[in-house]
Amino acid sequence: HIRHSNCQAELDKQQKSTSRKTILPEERNVDNKTVADLHRSAESMGLSIVSRDLPRDICGLYDDRHRLILLADWLNQRQRRCTLCHELIHARHHDPGCGTRYGIKCERRCRRETALALISPVDYGMAEEVYEGNTWMMAVELGVTVQVLSDYRQLLYDSGVCVQ
Repeated sequence: HIRHSNCQAELDKQQKSTSRKTILPEERNVDNKTVADLHRSAESMGLSIVSRDLPRDICGLYDDRHRLILLADWLNQRQRRCTLCHELIHARHHDPGCGTRYGIKCERRCRRETALALISPVDYGMAEEVYEGNTWMMAVELGVTVQVLSDYRQLLYDSGVCVQ
C-alpha cells in the first residue's frame, strides 16, 4: 500500500516536469481505453484475436510469427482489457516470448507500458484518495486488474514519487 501523504502533489509535480522526459510517447497510449478500442488497434496492426480455453495460469499469449493474440475465454471484462492491452504491447515490440533472459526483460517492459497505458496519473490520484489506498477498490474504479495497479504503484515507487 502506497502512503498517500504528498503523493498527489508529487504526482502533479512529476507530471509537469520529469515524467514527460522519462515516459516515452509510445509507452503512454491512453487513447486505447476500451476493449473495442483495443480490438481496433489490433486490426490496424494486422493482428487476429482469438478466445480459447487456456489454462487458468495463462490469461493471454502473443504469437509474432502468426500475428495472433490468444485470450482466455474465461476472462472478465477488466481482465480482458488488461490482457489485450498487454498482448498488443508485446505485438508492437515483436517480442519473442518470455522463456529467455531477453524475454524476461520484454515482459517487465510490457507490464510497465500496460500500467502506463491504462492508468492516468490523475485518475490514480483520485482513486487513491477516495479509496484510501484499498487496492481492490482502486483497481475496480480504474478498470484494471490488481496486477496492473500493482505494476503502476511499483513504477511510482521506482521513480521516487511515492514510498511503499
